[in-house]
Amino acid sequence: MVDHEVDTPRGAAVVDADPADRRGALPGDGVLARVRAGAGELTGALRRVAEHVLSDPEAAARATIVELAERSGTSPATITRFCRAMGFEGYADLRLGIAAETGRARSAGWTVDIGREIQPGDPLERVLGQIMAADTRAMHDTAALLDLAQVERAAVAIAGASRVNIFGASGSALVGEEMQFSLHRIGVAAWAWSDVHEGLASAALLGPGDVALGISHSGQTRETIELLAEAGSRGATTVALTGFPRSPLAELADLVLLTASQATTFRPDALSARHPQLVVLDLLYIAVAQRTHDRAHAAFRRTAQAVDGHKAAKGATA
Repeated sequence: MVDHEVDTPRGAAVVDADPADRRGALPGDGVLARVRAGAGELTGALRRVAEHVLSDPEAAARATIVELAERSGTSPATITRFCRAMGFEGYADLRLGIAAETGRARSAGWTVDIGREIQPGDPLERVLGQIMAADTRAMHDTAALLDLAQVERAAVAIAGASRVNIFGASGSALVGEEMQFSLHRIGVAAWAWSDVHEGLASAALLGPGDVALGISHSGQTRETIELLAEAGSRGATTVALTGFPRSPLAELADLVLLTASQATTFRPDALSARHPQLVVLDLLYIAVAQRTHDRAHAAFRRTAQAVDGHKAAKGATA
């Protein structure tokens, strides 16, 4: 049954976005990552199209616009709106992009076991292959989604900041602590906060010239949103690390760094996003170090010397 409803996502601007906001969509340029990231913002018929494309990308790449409409229970007009929402001029461009991406994935072996449930009796060799394939795909998707101009601006802001606050809850807090450690090693005054009360007190003391980084894969963690909003209200530059470009966290941030994820059994999106998050923050850390080279090099040398005495001597036995 074909559904001829006219549907839009929560904000009409998602569908009728200005071409300048479509992130320069090119065939094969992280198409499926973009669909995954945007699916949560779609509703009704448009969401059904996204889910159908993600469930079998290779079949979607072979289908005509009428066939895809029938299989997703929508209409050709909805498929056209979906293409525009994903940043494509038309269905031909979307098909070409999906075909190119699935072809690369197949040749690289990324499709092996992705989406297959891990069974209790699966050998560890198969489990390892599935994890490696999923993480490899997530890394490539993240590289396609990431706006390097936003990374550049965030690096410049952090390099010149008097103070950097990092906010995150649960697993995101662990990622934030890793970033704090990296920044401290090169002499950047950074603090990671997971407790909302302590975080709010610290955010309230920020001001222009400071930076606040909020980490949340869903972009919907209430505490992280509140902390970043407080920092922003004090004039600090706010940065969001999230998997959803139109999430509440992303909407209030000055700069948005996007990551992709590839869920597997026992590793839902929030857990499978950890490695891509660390890669993006590692890129940001190195970009900061580049822009503070002399200071960073000296600080890294001093911090390394400070802990050197706690390393086991060569040839020592337990």
